[in-house]
Amino acid sequence: MQTPVQIEFEGIRVSAEIRAAVEQHVAELESRFGRITAARVMVKGPGGHHQTGGQYLVSVRLALPDGREVHVGRTPKLDERYVDLTFAVDNAFKRARRQLQDRARLMRGDVKTHESQPIGTVARIDPSGQFGFLEAADGHEVYFNCNSVVDGGSSIVPGARVSYVEEIGEKGPQASTVRMLGKHGLRA
Repeated sequence: MQTPVQIEFEGIRVSAEIRAAVEQHVAELESRFGRITAARVMVKGPGGHHQTGGQYLVSVRLALPDGREVHVGRTPKLDERYVDLTFAVDNAFKRARRQLQDRARLMRGDVKTHESQPIGTVARIDPSGQFGFLEAADGHEVYFNCNSVVDGGSSIVPGARVSYVEEIGEKGPQASTVRMLGKHGLRA
């Protein structure tokens, strides 16, 4: 850490055990994510908080590179567990650890990406109007039932651009959900 940890106590007598617990929590966070540049912890006693009653308030603020930060500061209202100082400190650091893990994943680029739905073109529709075939971007055909078309299966026409969910059916690839893109695929 680039600067020493700032620990402040307000409205409570400072005990060596609580100070040591806070320092240990900060050290654990720093060992998990060594890029914490500064840390500030505020522990407020239960007196004078008309909305939280007899609860302790623990605020943890961690500064990270590039101006990013993690901040845990709000105590849930009407949660009786926060009348115990040890629980309040442990829980605040538990929430800070979760936020720090999420922030670290974002900074590393390890965020989950969702695969986009493929886009195709309606190649042809059976004369009965009950089913048809889509042409996928790679040229293969995908069967679809007009009941699988979201919002207007009866108005879909050849040449319409659609997104779809492809799955393997009994006779090959089929689209379980077909969604028209734009208004150019509708009959007038």
